[in-house]
Amino acid sequence: MLTEERCGLIIQRLQEKGVVKIQELMDLLEASESTVRRDLIDLESRNLLKRVHGGACLLPHKSQEPGMDEKTFKNIQPKNIIARLAASELLDGECIYLDAGTTTLAMIPHINAKGVTVVTNGLSHVEALVSKRIPSYLLGGMMKSHTKAVIGSIALQNMDNFRFDKCFLGTNGVDAEWGYTTPDPEEALIKRRAHQLSGKTYVLADSSKFGEVAFAKLFDLYEATVITDAVPEWLRQSIASKTKIIEG
Repeated sequence: MLTEERCGLIIQRLQEKGVVKIQELMDLLEASESTVRRDLIDLESRNLLKRVHGGACLLPHKSQEPGMDEKTFKNIQPKNIIARLAASELLDGECIYLDAGTTTLAMIPHINAKGVTVVTNGLSHVEALVSKRIPSYLLGGMMKSHTKAVIGSIALQNMDNFRFDKCFLGTNGVDAEWGYTTPDPEEALIKRRAHQLSGKTYVLADSSKFGEVAFAKLFDLYEATVITDAVPEWLRQSIASKTKIIEG
């Protein structure tokens, strides 16, 4: 069977199932493991699939982002682990930036440091912060209904009125080569500016975000500390060599 024929069958099977294992492809193609692996490497280099441990999966749409309501019910336990770790990094009297997103939102019940002041672009975050009597500022600008995040040029101008001891950001992807990424360039601008205005940056990412690459880059791995529930073993070495990790 020719290489292109094998590759065509691999893509067809992925479109049917979403994820396939190497052994399944070996049986389908009647090919050796080394041949299947070469085909997967070739297809990944053409951005037609993503290799994962023991197989391959379809690439997600890089500019597509799930909404706040959808994300609320995903990876709840890892998010709570990450939220507690992140909140423990706060010191009394600090001024921080809290990014919109469900993992940063989960931090708020765990904030025990005294005299903390928060700036955020998350509508849901302000409600939670006020209920906990934490002094808070909500950025002005355009509200993105999908994620309940304030974005746009007005929000960027608002941010320049502040300086932060620390910022806590969400991300959709953590990759050794591409760094931290998110689907929306407008949100990426806000996250990047918060990073620039902060003394220290933390990126909150559950294990499902590792090895993922979204459309818009935030910054490189070495520029932040990543807080996570777990780093996938197949990525640990390449990630750990480029960033500090706080792991639950």
